[in-house]
Amino acid sequence: MVVGAGKAAASMARFVEQQWARPLDGLVVTRYGHAVPCERVEVVEAAHPVPDAAGRDAAMRILSLLRTLGPDDRVLCLISGGGSALLAAPVPGVTLEEKQAVNRGLLRSGANIHDMNIVRKHLSSIKGGRLAAAAHPAPSTTLLISDVPGDDPSTVASGPTVGDPTTLADARDVLARFDVPIPEAVREALHDPRNETVKPGDARLEHAEIVTLATAHDALESAAQSARAAGIQAVNLGDTVEGEARDVALVYAALVRQIQRYGTPFAPPVVLLSGGETTVTVRGSGRGGRNAEFLLALTIALEGMSGVYALSGDTDGIDGSEDNAGCVMGPDTLRRLHAMNMNPKHELADNNAYEVFESCGDLVMTGPTLTNVNDFRAILVLSEDERM
Repeated sequence: MVVGAGKAAASMARFVEQQWARPLDGLVVTRYGHAVPCERVEVVEAAHPVPDAAGRDAAMRILSLLRTLGPDDRVLCLISGGGSALLAAPVPGVTLEEKQAVNRGLLRSGANIHDMNIVRKHLSSIKGGRLAAAAHPAPSTTLLISDVPGDDPSTVASGPTVGDPTTLADARDVLARFDVPIPEAVREALHDPRNETVKPGDARLEHAEIVTLATAHDALESAAQSARAAGIQAVNLGDTVEGEARDVALVYAALVRQIQRYGTPFAPPVVLLSGGETTVTVRGSGRGGRNAEFLLALTIALEGMSGVYALSGDTDGIDGSEDNAGCVMGPDTLRRLHAMNMNPKHELADNNAYEVFESCGDLVMTGPTLTNVNDFRAILVLSEDERM
């Protein structure tokens, strides 16, 4: 039985079909526009990042399929980033609309993916180990593509086959810390001990195996090898970068200035690579995306510095909820924005980075990549004799 969820779920299912000659069937759910044809595994498309009825119905069908299995069956679970929103099976007493409201509040709050998934797990009938528990006594193997900083399997897609060490009290704390308004039914659900997640060491997880296939670190190392092959020094700053996108951009801008002025801690030419997942606290009414917001903040902070080029994007091809993967900038970006009578600081305050980069033709449009190993940032700092 093949089940799964995430932006890569359909492409993973197709690969399984190509490699597995023996009988199999099942169901996976992926984001709208991310489906690929499969012959034996049903593919359902649903909404991301805010769940919809299609995701709810698919999650309930997956649970029903798993509950028919016995100890002689085997479950292959295909999990990738985005699976948390796509597997939307609210706990009893909470409606899909109420769960949608909480999800929207979390997305606008500035909470990181770990905190958001603590809440999601405790409002779900399938996350936080519950999928593997539903399959018990059938053994399961989860094949995982990680899109979270640190690659914790219990955080990817809210860990449907992994024991969860967090608690209902932790979920309540997240909502309080980020001042997320919640319906009364959600408040009651988060005080109901029946909604506690499956914990590590639970007997139902004894035969639940986890195999991680790909991570952000893999992508960064591959990019570094490409840069070095082109004769450029590459520095991997890590795949666990978190924080407000505009604040992270200020740190990177300071590092770039240090490199250009003093040749430390790295001598140019050098490309600075990093991954992870920044956050955006939405205060304005514009169109954004965390990668676009990071790059706009970096553009402003560098003040048109010569010899600096950057790309920031999401490896799934979708920055937030927009249709771009991310954006690029160069030494002339700020000048071109001013020539169009755009005020970059005003646009940043309005969370309107998408339209800024759209106006100057610097959006990166890949379409769905059918994988997802989180965000990717590359900042190229040229030596003095290479600068324009």
